Amino acid sequence: MLRLLETANNPPKLSDSGDKRFFPLGASRYPAFGTKFARVGAGRRRSRGKIAAKASIGQRVAMKMPGFSASSRRLIRRRFLALVGRQKTNFRQGMAALLISSAGDLAAGLTLGFMTGTLARLPGLLVMVPAAIGMRGNIFGALGSRLGTAIHTGEYEGRVERSNLAGQNVMAAAALTLYVSIALAFLAKEIARLFGVDTIPLTHYIAVSVVGGLLSSLVILGITLGVAALSVKRGWDMDNVAAPVVTAAGDLVTLPALWLTTFLLPVGALPEIISALSVVAAIATTIYRIRHRDLHIFRRIVRSSLTVLMLAGVVDVVAGLTIEQRLEHFLIYPGLLVLIPPFLEDAGALGGILSARLSSKLHLGSIPPQAIPSLRSWEDIALTYILGIPVFLLVGLSGTLVSAAVGLATPGLLQMLSLTMLAGAIATTGAVFVAYYTAMISFRHGLDPDNYGIPVVTSSMDLIGAVALMLSMVWLGIAG
Repeated sequence: MLRLLETANNPPKLSDSGDKRFFPLGASRYPAFGTKFARVGAGRRRSRGKIAAKASIGQRVAMKMPGFSASSRRLIRRRFLALVGRQKTNFRQGMAALLISSAGDLAAGLTLGFMTGTLARLPGLLVMVPAAIGMRGNIFGALGSRLGTAIHTGEYEGRVERSNLAGQNVMAAAALTLYVSIALAFLAKEIARLFGVDTIPLTHYIAVSVVGGLLSSLVILGITLGVAALSVKRGWDMDNVAAPVVTAAGDLVTLPALWLTTFLLPVGALPEIISALSVVAAIATTIYRIRHRDLHIFRRIVRSSLTVLMLAGVVDVVAGLTIEQRLEHFLIYPGLLVLIPPFLEDAGALGGILSARLSSKLHLGSIPPQAIPSLRSWEDIALTYILGIPVFLLVGLSGTLVSAAVGLATPGLLQMLSLTMLAGAIATTGAVFVAYYTAMISFRHGLDPDNYGIPVVTSSMDLIGAVALMLSMVWLGIAG
């Protein structure tokens, strides 16, 4: 490869004898991979002066961009346009879904920006916010991924009944919402305590997590099923639209639900009553799951998803702790809080799109489960980066404009754009790595990547995205 690139930039000199063999016609005729030669026939041979002139022109063009000749740049441009052409439908659907996601996430960020008083009044609540938002995306994003695979394989019936695939998927999502909401309360309380963060009582955590989680889950469930029905009716690829739409809905609905639930906390013993009822409901759900052995899909989804969701919850709580410990900077610039939901969820949505597409292709046998991505896998990875550029640019721009419109302080447009683009590049690379290898490893071990891909990717992106934001803020001088 190095020799080919060296040859492209330093073409060999032409023979003085008018050699009839293959001639290099200059750096401008060399593609990036493989050298193109032209046979000069006796009747069509050009003068050595013209050939030498063309070679020198090619060399001068190549010198403008060391390492890349003019034809190399043309080849890269052609291949890029060819990729976009092949992926035009996927790009259009994914971009539309991500724009919807960004709009919903921006509204959620605005809600978080105005919650600074609540966050200061209820110490430790911010620790649970990314986890509560992430769990909606994890549970219902995985539901959307499973329904998308069922649509591709022809198993989706379009009805929600207790005995069919869609019905048992809905039951599993409801059970997991209850289990995980209680677990998140314990995790947020204990992890915050271990790191010396003052927190609200455990019963308050449980009440906020369970009530807020159930309220938001009802809305997100309806949206997920609606997207599935529209995907079948209009011929959409659900793998492209489910993850962004579900994560946006999770942000848009979960934060207001959590905020409204905080008004229940001062009402006498109500938080303790809600906590007790939640534990009883979880026990009753477990008994129901054990007794009804005919619900194979329901039991399998809960069994295989619960462990990974718990681990994802730990990662999300650590992400929330990372943000909580920088809370003073967000109180100085509340506009930075506006960025958190759209940035984290768009990074997770990009990884979710890639994870869902890889999962469907693994099920269909279109790609091999190997350590080195195949050509078709590379196309999906490239599409993820292509989608990420306008998405993170829009996050920075819209976050700045919305914050300015409502009077929330920001470090300035240039700093906000630099922050989202730098942190976005880090987060997208992390999303690609986690999405690809989670899908490959789970499939090679006989596990369903639909159950593992979305939760692992979105929770990982909450942590990776939070760390990327914090590091970028330090590098750009926004935070010390």
